[in-house]
Amino acid sequence: MHCLESRLYRDFMFEKHECHRPLAERTAMLVLTRRINESIIINEDVSVLVVEVRGDRVRLGIEAPKDVTVHRKEVHDVIKGSSTGKPTKRKDDRHLVE
Repeated sequence: MHCLESRLYRDFMFEKHECHRPLAERTAMLVLTRRINESIIINEDVSVLVVEVRGDRVRLGIEAPKDVTVHRKEVHDVIKGSSTGKPTKRKDDRHLVE
C-alpha cells in the first residue's frame, strides 16, 4: 500500500472506530411505554416508577442505591458546567421522599 493510501486508510479507520465517536452516536435509545404504577429496572439496582401523568408532565419515582447520583439533565448540565458544582435551586424542585 502506498504511504498516502496507508495514511488515508488509518485516518478512515480511526474515525470509524467506536471509541472515537461521540457518546450520543455510540449509544441507542430504548423507548418504552409505561402506565401509572408501572416501572422499569436499570442494571438490576435502579427502578424507575411512573407515579403520575398530568397533561404533558410525567412524575417519576426513582429508587437507587445511595451511591448512585440521580439528577435531572438540566441540573446535571449545570453541575458539570459550573465552577462551584452547586446548582441553583428552582421553586419546583421536590424533596427526596423516603
